Amino acid sequence: MTASAEILPDPYEPKPTLWERHPQLAWSLAVFALTVFLTVIAFPQWNIGEAGYVLALPAALWAYRRPAFRLYARVVVGAQMVAWTILLGWLHNVTWVGLFLLGPFIGLLAGLWFLAAWWMIPKLQGHRALVRVLLVLGLAGLWVVLEWLRSVLFGGFPWLPLAASQWQRPFILQVAAYAGSGATSFILIVFNLGAAAYVHRAFFEGVTGFKKRAPEFSVALLILMAGSFPFLGETFNQRRVPLARVGLVQPAIPQTHKWDPKFSRSVLEIVEQATLAVNERGAPDFLVWPEAVAPWPLEREPNVRAWFEYVAKKTGKPILLGSVWASAQPNQDDDWRNGAFVVDPVTGLSPTGYFKRKLVPFGEYIPLRPVLGWISKFAPIGGDFQRGDSSAPLLVSVGSNQVPVGVLICYEDLFPALARESARSGAELLAVLSNNAWFGEGNAAYQHAAHSVLRAVETRRPVIRCGNSGWSGWIDEYGNVRATVLNDEGSVYFRGGQTVTVSRDLRWRGRQTFYTEHGDWFIIVCAGLSLVAYYAAQALRPPAPKPDGESAY
Repeated sequence: MTASAEILPDPYEPKPTLWERHPQLAWSLAVFALTVFLTVIAFPQWNIGEAGYVLALPAALWAYRRPAFRLYARVVVGAQMVAWTILLGWLHNVTWVGLFLLGPFIGLLAGLWFLAAWWMIPKLQGHRALVRVLLVLGLAGLWVVLEWLRSVLFGGFPWLPLAASQWQRPFILQVAAYAGSGATSFILIVFNLGAAAYVHRAFFEGVTGFKKRAPEFSVALLILMAGSFPFLGETFNQRRVPLARVGLVQPAIPQTHKWDPKFSRSVLEIVEQATLAVNERGAPDFLVWPEAVAPWPLEREPNVRAWFEYVAKKTGKPILLGSVWASAQPNQDDDWRNGAFVVDPVTGLSPTGYFKRKLVPFGEYIPLRPVLGWISKFAPIGGDFQRGDSSAPLLVSVGSNQVPVGVLICYEDLFPALARESARSGAELLAVLSNNAWFGEGNAAYQHAAHSVLRAVETRRPVIRCGNSGWSGWIDEYGNVRATVLNDEGSVYFRGGQTVTVSRDLRWRGRQTFYTEHGDWFIIVCAGLSLVAYYAAQALRPPAPKPDGESAY
């Protein structure tokens, strides 16, 4: 045989399998599928809150294996984009273009954390326990900072922070009264990272027995217990007294009818009939209508005020209602606002109202309109609404007393600062007036309601919610959903309403929470943790391995 003779492959040699030819394929598929699945089911309408403890675990575990950056980025960022597009799927009822812009954008922001995890997690190996715990805490802090960042970019859309996955499990939410809901997200991510460290140590590092212990997981368990059990004591020995019987009215006006002039009279008739039915059945102290209930703007159309006062007199009860308001003054045609008002059956429309402080970007106004104005071609956006600037509560008569109600309209309950301002301004009850009819009968209403649970715990104020067609109900100061307005089929989506008895824990009357008083101090702590962890990961080097090859701990 000559040196140049071709060497033929052995026909009997076993051929490599698909997994052998592509050793990262199994990891890629598993991480992608599990990340999408766990992220989606953690939130409403699926409500498997336990998934919030492990939704980042697959990607974190894979980061220990040091995959190539491009592969990891494509998988985890792609998984986040898909998951968030699914979670925001209700947006297709308004605009498909908006869905496929917003879903991937939120997914991209969430994916940035996973890219930081890819960089940070391999640096844990070999370090002493204290350093590894510090890096884990820094990563968890970064998650909280990125959630906060979503509340400010392009006007803000902090939809579904990780804490919202626990809206039906309030035991872990009580820390929010001291540090905000970001503290709950922090606890959950620390647990995700601690569990990933334990799984990697137990199954991939070849250790046995007591050496399988992972300090990261031990600290995660400690933080979980310290961030939940000590605060449960506040939920015991409540001194509850009735606050008011509240009639929640759901007119369920189709969005295609609400602003169409040919349906205006039928809209008024539907609202009136639903209101009278709730009033007759439940004997409420006052009634609540949802956001923008009338088909015309208050003040500019004088008949709107007359109709409001007519219905209030007919029921004999005060009505807290949402209405679009437009100035009747000359040369102020562009002064439109989304507001809330109180109509008394005796004194009529209250001279003071509430105007929405946080407008929906691309819904009620277009941020950077000179640059992004073209988006109005794809979404039903007219001129820009004007913001309100007062958090003063509206006074609603309940018998001989007046209840100060802090109003949040539409998605304002996504923003903790607005609820805090209302509580500090004297509100003893928060009311969320919304119109989710835009988004169909999917999971949007449930996802939206989850944020009201967070605001109730943060401020220790009961929250009533009234939606055009759902979700309506009330939530106590500790995040317990006390009542949900349902029809006979168990659906929140229907025309009608219900009277609920709202109660108050006397221990919190006239008293503010630590979080209400001091605001987002925990976000600053998280930012500091992230910076310290970044410096430590860059500057510190793990100690040399022990003679037997085991890492020095």
